[in-house]
Amino acid sequence: MEFNSFKSLIPKLSVNPLGGIESQFKLAPKIRKRLTAELIQAHNPKPAAVLALFYPNINNQTHILLTKRANYKGTHAAQISFPGGKVDTNDINLQATALREAHEEVGINITNIQVFKEMTPVYIPPSNFLVNPYLAYTQETPIFKKNHEVATIIEVSLVDFLNEASISIENVSTSYASKIDTPCFKLNGYVVWGATAMMLSEIKDLFLKL
Repeated sequence: MEFNSFKSLIPKLSVNPLGGIESQFKLAPKIRKRLTAELIQAHNPKPAAVLALFYPNINNQTHILLTKRANYKGTHAAQISFPGGKVDTNDINLQATALREAHEEVGINITNIQVFKEMTPVYIPPSNFLVNPYLAYTQETPIFKKNHEVATIIEVSLVDFLNEASISIENVSTSYASKIDTPCFKLNGYVVWGATAMMLSEIKDLFLKL
């Protein structure tokens, strides 16, 4: 999709209703669906935010940014995610958290970024974070500069993301279950499951409502 065509959709994307939990659960592991809002609240989750950034590549085709986390000693090592992270004491709100983390992790110039929608928060059981995703765009082709937290920049074509063939089932092992069949996205050769897949599912449904 040409970037100008994507930009023409932003007014509707901004105001269309979210799919919420129903959209997220299309790409959620079965075990994840057992967690009710009451149970999540009882865990007193830590706040965090991520940025789903749309941008034109050098051919003016719309892409969305994902990253592969570095292989460190941690719960989400080597997983596919949006740039983002936990709240810092200097962040004025969660949107500021998403923008700051995206700048730190992949070097994007946040002064050229327009945030146009807040999505439904997603709870991540292993790390006890409640993550707020934000949709944003920049009209410039970004020059990425990853930091030590990021192993790989993953630039996904919007057309490929919206293709029904991108959804599949994979047998994965999580921190709370071993070898379970899990719905996922297959994008650029990567298997995207868990919280990021749930966020992507709601984003995809937002486009399908246009």
